[in-house]
Amino acid sequence: MTQSVEVLNRYGTDLVGEARGSERECMAGFECFLNVVRALGMGSCISEVGGRGGSGSPPLVPQLNSLDSGKRRRMKGSSSFDYKVVPGRMFLNGSSDVASLYSKQGKKGINQDAMLVWENFCSKEGTIFCGVFDGHGPFGHRVAKRVRDSFPLKLIAQWDLHHRNKDGLSDHSSAAGSCNSDIGFRLADEKPNELGGTNNILTLRESFLKASKFMDKELKLHPDIDSFCSGTTAVTLVKQGQDLVIGNVGDSRAVLGTRDHNDFLIAVQLTIDLKPNLPREEERIKRHRGRVFSLRNEPDVSRVWLPNADFPGLAMARAFGDFCLKDYGLIAVPDVSHHRLTEKDEFVVLATDGIWDVLSNEEVVDIVASASQSNAARVLVESAVKEWKTKYPSSKIDDCAAVCLFFDSNSELKSAYATEELIPEASIDQSEHSSLLCEKGIVVDA
Repeated sequence: MTQSVEVLNRYGTDLVGEARGSERECMAGFECFLNVVRALGMGSCISEVGGRGGSGSPPLVPQLNSLDSGKRRRMKGSSSFDYKVVPGRMFLNGSSDVASLYSKQGKKGINQDAMLVWENFCSKEGTIFCGVFDGHGPFGHRVAKRVRDSFPLKLIAQWDLHHRNKDGLSDHSSAAGSCNSDIGFRLADEKPNELGGTNNILTLRESFLKASKFMDKELKLHPDIDSFCSGTTAVTLVKQGQDLVIGNVGDSRAVLGTRDHNDFLIAVQLTIDLKPNLPREEERIKRHRGRVFSLRNEPDVSRVWLPNADFPGLAMARAFGDFCLKDYGLIAVPDVSHHRLTEKDEFVVLATDGIWDVLSNEEVVDIVASASQSNAARVLVESAVKEWKTKYPSSKIDDCAAVCLFFDSNSELKSAYATEELIPEASIDQSEHSSLLCEKGIVVDA
C-alpha cells in the first residue's frame, strides 16, 4: 500500500498526492475503485512501480519506462506530419526574435510540462500560436506532448474550414448558446452594434471550441496513450495583428505585461484559473454527480472526486483527457477570451502552475521585463525554482514551463498603432469576467 501512495505522490499535486486520513483509509477506497475497473476490463491508470512483492497480484500497469519505450517503437514514423521540421515551430528551450520559451523538470519525476511557439501559424505571415501544457497522472507527459503537437493542427483545420465555408459565421449564436453553461467568451474591445469587425475573432472562437472537442475525442480513442486517469491543461493563444485570442483549459495562466496611464509596468491577468471551487465549475461538477472537497492536510486545494470513491482528486475543473471524470462534470471546453493590443502592451507570459504557485503576476511581469528577451523565459523559470526552495523547502519542486511573447519587435503593430484609432475597451460580458476574477481574489481596476 505504501508503494501505491508513493506512486500517487510522484505524479504531483494535480492528482491527489497524499492519503486522506490514513494510508489504510485512502487505499481501501482506492483498491475498491481498482477492483471495479478490473471487473469492467477497463485497465488501470496508476502505475505501481515494480510488482507487489510475491502477493500474486499483477502490477496495476506495466512500468512507465518499459511501456513508453515500446510505444515509442510502435509509433515511430506512424505520423505523416513531421513536427520537428516545420519552419518557425519551437518546442524546446530557446528563443526567436519575438519569443522565448523554457521548461525545467521538477523533483517529482519525468517533466510533464510541454510548450510551443509557432510563428507564421496557419501559413499567415505575422500570426503566432503559443501554448503551455501541464500534464498530470501516470501518462501526463505523453498527453501534454500529444496535445501540444495535435491541437494546433486541429485549430488550423477548423480555422481554414470556417474561411472556406461561406456560411461559417452563421452558427455563432447557436453554438454560443449550446456552450453557454460551459464557456465564457469575452470580446474585450467589441462594440455591441459593430459585429462586422469581429467576424475573424468569432471564427477563431469557434475554431478553438471545435478543435478542443476533436482533441479530446482523439485522446479518448488513441490506441497508445492511456488518458483514462491522465490528462493535461492547455493555455493557448493566437496573435493576429493587434488581436489576441486565448483559449484556456485548466489552471495554467496567461498574464499581460502592460503600462498604465502613469507609464508604470503592471500585470493584467488574461485567463481565469479554472479550479473546482469556482461557483460555476463546482455547480456543473455536482450536477453531474461529481464531488468537490479538499483534503484535511491541504484545505486550500479543492479537488474533483468520483461519486463513490475518493479518487482521483483532480485539482482543476477542466482538462484534456482524465476520462474517468468526464461523466462527472470535468470538461475540456476552453474558456475563450479576446484582448485587443494597444501600444502600451509589451508582452504576454504563458506559464504552468509551477510558476504561479510561487510567484505573483506582478513578480512574473517584473522578472520578464528586467531580463533580455532571449533569456526572459529561462530567467523566469529559474526564479520560480529558487522561490520553491525558499518558500517550500520540504516540498518537491514542480515542473515549470513558460513562454514569453513580446510585441515591441513587431513593426507592423507599431505602424498600426500610429495609423489606426484604437477602439475603447467595452466588454460585452464584463460582469461575468469580473465576478470570476473576484472569485479568485484578483483585483479588477475600475
